[in-house]
Amino acid sequence: MRNLWSDEEAAATVERSRAGGVAEDLALRIYTSRLIGGEPALVIHGGGNTSVKTVVPDLFGRDVEAICVKGSGWDLATIEAPGLPALRLSPLREARRLNALSDEEMVRFLRANLLDPAAPNPSVETLLHAFLPHKFVDHTHATAILSCSDSRQGVDLCAQIFGARLVALPYVMPGFLLAKAVADAYDAAPAAEGVLLHKHGLFTFGATARQSYDRMIEFVSIAERAIAAAPAWTPAPRLLQSKIADAADVAPVLRGLCAEGLGGGRWRRFIAQHRSSPQIRAFVDGEDLADYGARGVITPDHIIRTKNKYLPAPAPRAGDIERFRDEAARAISDYRACYGAYFDRNNARAGGAKSRLDSAPRVALVPGVGLFGLGRTASEAAIAADLAEITIATVADAERLGGFEPLGEEDLFDMEYWSLEQAKLGAQKSKPLEGQVAVVTGAGGAIGAAIAKLFAENGAEVALLDIDEAAARKAAKTAGKRALAVLCDVTDERSVNAAYAEICRRFGGVDILVSNVGAAYESPIDAIDETLLRKSFEVNFFAHQRMAQGAVGIMKAQGTGGALLFNISKQAVNPGPNFGAYGLPKAAALHLVRQYAIECGANGIRANAVNADKVRSGLLNEAMIASRAKARGVDEETYMHGNLLGLEVRPEDVAQAFLHQALALKTTGDVTTVDGGNAAAMLR
Repeated sequence: MRNLWSDEEAAATVERSRAGGVAEDLALRIYTSRLIGGEPALVIHGGGNTSVKTVVPDLFGRDVEAICVKGSGWDLATIEAPGLPALRLSPLREARRLNALSDEEMVRFLRANLLDPAAPNPSVETLLHAFLPHKFVDHTHATAILSCSDSRQGVDLCAQIFGARLVALPYVMPGFLLAKAVADAYDAAPAAEGVLLHKHGLFTFGATARQSYDRMIEFVSIAERAIAAAPAWTPAPRLLQSKIADAADVAPVLRGLCAEGLGGGRWRRFIAQHRSSPQIRAFVDGEDLADYGARGVITPDHIIRTKNKYLPAPAPRAGDIERFRDEAARAISDYRACYGAYFDRNNARAGGAKSRLDSAPRVALVPGVGLFGLGRTASEAAIAADLAEITIATVADAERLGGFEPLGEEDLFDMEYWSLEQAKLGAQKSKPLEGQVAVVTGAGGAIGAAIAKLFAENGAEVALLDIDEAAARKAAKTAGKRALAVLCDVTDERSVNAAYAEICRRFGGVDILVSNVGAAYESPIDAIDETLLRKSFEVNFFAHQRMAQGAVGIMKAQGTGGALLFNISKQAVNPGPNFGAYGLPKAAALHLVRQYAIECGANGIRANAVNADKVRSGLLNEAMIASRAKARGVDEETYMHGNLLGLEVRPEDVAQAFLHQALALKTTGDVTTVDGGNAAAMLR
């Protein structure tokens, strides 16, 4: 592993930090923490922790001996000074004299010794850092270290590889007892440069930030060389069908099978993200995947993200997705049953006080296709997929060293149902559209961008489709970092199919379609050019049908219902002069909504429309406003405010109406009017 320490960068970090009031000790702690956090082979997604023992002024300006340790919720890759809360060191060291300290008592004790009561909770391994005498301490879940310690002869192998330079301990669950065990082990071997926790990770330490970091990189490099010296391991390939289904066809099926019906049209859905690479494919295509692919996680820290085991799924044949559905349904049913038995066994051992978590898998391994990470959000799905990729590489290396042997299920259960880990996830509150994927067409425009932003704010994973890719990307930035911008010409079937395939690979499927795209064309009806009328029908009617048809196919594959939402103009019910080229296809689109409501209700798919009028956008631009005002014989101001409420309708108002329809689980065939009040356009 490459050592990334730079004297120049370290000095620059100290200088910048000093200008911001951060002392040199803490600045160097931040610098090496980021070096560690930026390397996925060391830590990933908030894993690992670091500390520095230093002197910090208290409220009265008195110097206090303190330890600054990574706080909960912070990532080493991007950590700042607030992410390393300071605690009084003396009371923490004194705690070593205690015989026992429960997890809850430990958390209260740590918070009581924070110099800033508003600081985040310090790491659950704070006492371990405090009990060690060294100024700087680093902890990682380095994959090379795990490959060695997770091998069947891991204890002997690590002793052979590292000798007395590392103190090796059998697995002990994080907390007070582990902190004491590490401190006792170091006291017995004070020349050691680090502590290896079998099937968990590595601690290194030193008098300086560089020494501790250098030791971490050195030991990981030693492990990497030991792995490289071992014979390569490649799973024996299974015989696959010559034609395998695409990931875009597989994802909605898996996603739907993992969802949980809650009654009344409500579902607990998952987002699914596809991954593939030569290493992933070699792993999932192995003949013995059901064995090595489902043994367990490489470190207990992963279990709250991926559960204790992965799901080995069947291979999907191209053109026979129904067979895959049946086989995958049995595999997931078996997985849930095994998880239930695992919970019952270990809950009984734990006194029966635990409440069972959901039993859906978080990683699916699909021969011929790759892997899928599943989670309640796109972020959770991506984390599960990232951890699965790391796991595949680690398991492959452990197999080179004699075979992968994970921690036993009792220890894994204790971590999965550990109150302190559950608190991290339990603190997260669900949003109304969480777990749902929304597709918005015409998303680069004012109305589409407003819809995408509002849906994302309410928890949906949003795909923004537009023929103007730059506009879609710009709108996606306002919808959040998880939003997906997709170049799509909704008048082209191949472009639409490609867009849906990309969405399925990224998010797993579609739950909500907001068919918002439209283009306004003016012409007297008796003088209209047929080419113009056909062009208008293509974008204002056939595009809606094309998008809806594709969405319904995916929704039926998922089997969890969905919502088709259409942007219909008041021209559909209240035509205006010289606007027939626009109004005619919009009227047809209104009937399209009702047809889908009639034919797809049995599948739990709702079809509704929003009838908006006079919304400033790319469609109703300043030139169009002037033209329509003239056609109505009024000035532009009167035209835009010419409704019963005397209010101009904004894109955000239209977005709110679509959100209402997305949440209205027992409404279909409805048209919601957003026009400030127009008696001539009232449907009832």
